[in-house]
Amino acid sequence: MSAVLELDDVHAGYGPFRALFGVNLSVAPGEAVAVVGSNGVGKTTLARVASGLVRPTSGRVVVDGNDFTRARTFQFARAGVAHAPEGRSTFASLTVEENLELSIRRVRGNSGVRAGLDEAYEMFPALAERRQQLAGTLSGGQQRMLAMVRVLVDAPKLLVADELSLGLAPLIVEQVYEMLGRVRETGTALLVIEQHVSHALKLCDRVVLLDRGSVAWAGPASEAGEHVQSQLGVPAH
Repeated sequence: MSAVLELDDVHAGYGPFRALFGVNLSVAPGEAVAVVGSNGVGKTTLARVASGLVRPTSGRVVVDGNDFTRARTFQFARAGVAHAPEGRSTFASLTVEENLELSIRRVRGNSGVRAGLDEAYEMFPALAERRQQLAGTLSGGQQRMLAMVRVLVDAPKLLVADELSLGLAPLIVEQVYEMLGRVRETGTALLVIEQHVSHALKLCDRVVLLDRGSVAWAGPASEAGEHVQSQLGVPAH
């Protein structure tokens, strides 16, 4: 079975600035892979390459066995790659339900809205309790939850989660990772870009440690502890 995503010797950057150097990475169907590293090592650039937001300057991006190196962002989305960026990514002046309706209607049409809302509220009951609340008045964690549901209505094969816990209180980080665990249970593969190493290691099967735009180490999450501590200076538990 083809990997959902493969990055093969990928180099990428912005203008004269180079952020990734020869990165190799793969995510199998249903697998969860964490990409960890300190600030400025290329994690977000990797996430953007993986979802088609940034084209590599060299190397290959393969989605479900097909070469997507020069593909556009909408083609990644059609192939089942969803990107949940850092930040809140919601329409602040609309209610929770209106945010969800917009996303569901775009994918499933008017006839699919009711069933889509039911699915969203079943997965995330906290949103059901706030369905008439303006999105801009939700807590940071609740807004991340809403942003996540908006990208999940497509039932993606792969969710690229870019530092969803950034700036959140520890209790909310726990909730975000519970949410990612539920997403994984649906069969969606995960590429988790993260600085909260302990949470990422508990959730994911494999870990890729980035340093200055290159892969410093990659392997099973169960073996990542000493490498993470050596590279980042933080315990992996």
